[in-house]
Amino acid sequence: MPRFSYIASDDDNNVIKGKTELADRASVINALSKQNLRPISIRQLKNKKSGIDFDHLFEPTKVKQDQLVSFTRQLSAMVGAGVPLLRSLSSLEKHSEDPALKKILAVVVKDVEGGLNLGDSMAKHPTTFNDIYVNMVRAGESAGIVDDILKRLAAQLEKSAAIRKKIKSAMAYPMVLIFITVAAFFGLMLFVIPQIGKILLDLGGADAKLPGITLFMLGISHVITTYWYIIFPVAGGTIFLTLRYIKTKKGRRQFHSLLLKLPAINTIIKKVAVARFARTFSALMGAGVAVLEALEVTSRAVGNVIYEEAIKSAAVEVKNGKSLSSVVEQNPLFPPIVSQMLSVGEETGQTDTVLIKVADFYEEEVDLAIEGISSIIEPVMIVVMGGMVGLIAASVMTPISQLSQNIK
Repeated sequence: MPRFSYIASDDDNNVIKGKTELADRASVINALSKQNLRPISIRQLKNKKSGIDFDHLFEPTKVKQDQLVSFTRQLSAMVGAGVPLLRSLSSLEKHSEDPALKKILAVVVKDVEGGLNLGDSMAKHPTTFNDIYVNMVRAGESAGIVDDILKRLAAQLEKSAAIRKKIKSAMAYPMVLIFITVAAFFGLMLFVIPQIGKILLDLGGADAKLPGITLFMLGISHVITTYWYIIFPVAGGTIFLTLRYIKTKKGRRQFHSLLLKLPAINTIIKKVAVARFARTFSALMGAGVAVLEALEVTSRAVGNVIYEEAIKSAAVEVKNGKSLSSVVEQNPLFPPIVSQMLSVGEETGQTDTVLIKVADFYEEEVDLAIEGISSIIEPVMIVVMGGMVGLIAASVMTPISQLSQNIK
């Protein structure tokens, strides 16, 4: 967005200078007029195309989720208590403990001072205020219920953060076990097995016949120790390229499609997507956002491309005159309870209330599913690690046993 510097005067002929980001010169004049300022000079600033801002290079750029929730609740309380919006924002900006949030709120305050709506000013910072946040704030401003909408937003953010934390905590232990298993395998192959192989050959002589399992382990160790400078870069490059490919549009779709086909994992993915759909769509409908716009925003919040395409396709059907419940009923991605509850909501005019219950139900289901998988993963990983150790032990003990019999 273009940046302007301006010089204006107030009713007491005091000269005021400042900078702002607005769509055009007319918007700047309009914003100054709303503040009872008479523009003297307005000049568009050139955007910096190169150079590094070392002053802000190491400043944090991402707002912590708990700080955003706290800001939302405090703003809701202050606006609900009758404190003017601009004063509320200025106070929160002044007392903010998060440097990234403080920096963003300073810009938001200037924009609101310049006459921009709160939702539009927040839309300039999509990494902090996502589509759901911005659209709900805009709807709240239109209906004059910003405080109520902000309460809904805070609850929405807390629920989303809770689900993410549960998934991360459930994945942390298996990832640690996998890392330990892989590190132990390569450690044994690189340092232990070669030494054991040398000892066995020294004891049995050059013509010693080793068991097949021992030869197999020695072969793997030989390949790794000989070509490690090829194996490790190739493995690292493969992982890097795979992650890069997953970030592309095509790769992301294929990856999400694969997740929906994997046993056990697909159940959690589906329940998380349905819970996000229900809670987000409910929040937007409760805020007074139009159905089609709510579906468009919700599609980008479910976190799965396949579900995103399904919701966008449903929006097209709804635009053509079909009810959302009938469209969802025909899609196998959504459980029957979702279409049934949507049908009840459409009949009673309480779609947002009904979908909240669906979201609560599936969030509880996600908790149970994560606990179930966590309880399964632990013994499986222990069996894998035990099997690896047992294989190495067998490859070592079998030839030693044969050598001892030959000595007898």
